[in-house]
Amino acid sequence: MGRAAGTSRFQFRGRVSAFAALLGACALYSLPWPALAQSSTADSRVLQLYGEAKSDEAQGNISGAVAKYKSILEISPRLAPAYNNLGALYVRQRDFADAIPVLEKGLQIDPKMTSATALLGVSLYETGDFAGARPRLEAALRANPGDANLEMTLVNALVKLGDLESAASHLQGIVHRDPKNQEAWYRLGTLYMQLSQEALTKLQEIDPNSMLVHEVSGEIMQSMNNYDGAILEFKKAAEMAPRTPGTHYKLGDAYWAISQWDAATREFQAELENDPRNCSAEWKLGDIILEQHGDSQQALDDVNKALAICPDLTESHLDRARALLRLDKAGDAVPDLEIAVRAAPDDPNVHFLLAQAYRSLGQTEKAKAELQVFSKLEAAARAKTASRAQQVMQEAQPQQQQPPKD
Repeated sequence: MGRAAGTSRFQFRGRVSAFAALLGACALYSLPWPALAQSSTADSRVLQLYGEAKSDEAQGNISGAVAKYKSILEISPRLAPAYNNLGALYVRQRDFADAIPVLEKGLQIDPKMTSATALLGVSLYETGDFAGARPRLEAALRANPGDANLEMTLVNALVKLGDLESAASHLQGIVHRDPKNQEAWYRLGTLYMQLSQEALTKLQEIDPNSMLVHEVSGEIMQSMNNYDGAILEFKKAAEMAPRTPGTHYKLGDAYWAISQWDAATREFQAELENDPRNCSAEWKLGDIILEQHGDSQQALDDVNKALAICPDLTESHLDRARALLRLDKAGDAVPDLEIAVRAAPDDPNVHFLLAQAYRSLGQTEKAKAELQVFSKLEAAARAKTASRAQQVMQEAQPQQQQPPKD
């Protein structure tokens, strides 16, 4: 169901406009000569004008290319690709108002011209006709499902229309195909915050003092790393519904995130009384024991309970391996560490532990290889941290003031 745009204090800010995202791809939407030739019994004059138009375009003479395509259409008004190419030039010039009727006419002649459909969708979006842009962008994306720029433009249109759920679904598809797409992750996070805020607003309208209001408020605060605020809200929820599954876990998870181990342990144990099959609570109890350098066998028992309930709880494999290594069971630890490496190949600590396990087993070459990976990842992490610290310091430095003029 669509939502009214702008109903939340979280505003979805597309840092790259639809036009900016697609400008570099405009050439891809320009149909080559074979398409023109197959669409018309063009005479030599059309051939000549097409060549001149492409030459002008290559030299940056867009107005000259536009004039050539207009001349082509005077000679062959049913030449659909010429409308496409003229529309693409208008889009390149940000002349969306002129692009729209040209592209619409081309699509009347050839409705299957996907490139014109994409360009029309972008043009409608840029002129503020988001409802009109949506079906064109969706049709173009069905024909080119891997076009991330086009899909991001559709996301922008969906957000403008208030259909945040559909926008989030498309962003999930983008990050699934390209897990390192920071822009998509940023926008997805912003959308989730907006959806959470809207849900909280609705809950407050229904019952401002309900346990769910405090839980959602806590989740929003925790997502913004405001753990003090999150703990306060989760405490209220747990006090209001102490026997409801989930309330103690969320409070414990907030404590666990900031290493308040004793408080987290107390809440996870309370959660297991309410929900004995909460595998995450079982796992984190074991993790806390390891963090506090406690009884490794007890930690192993807790993690094993978690995996017996939830075999796909990938995060717990690393803790089971840590416990096994401390119990001098390196051979048993290796399979769990290999699972952890597959789940988090960029985590240097996993490679370090795997190197330890291999060394304990006398597998020197494998240990060396893992240590090399560990060293590279550690160096990259340190460089990234140093770069970020320098950036923060530069941003914090006040700009040097110019001396006042006499």
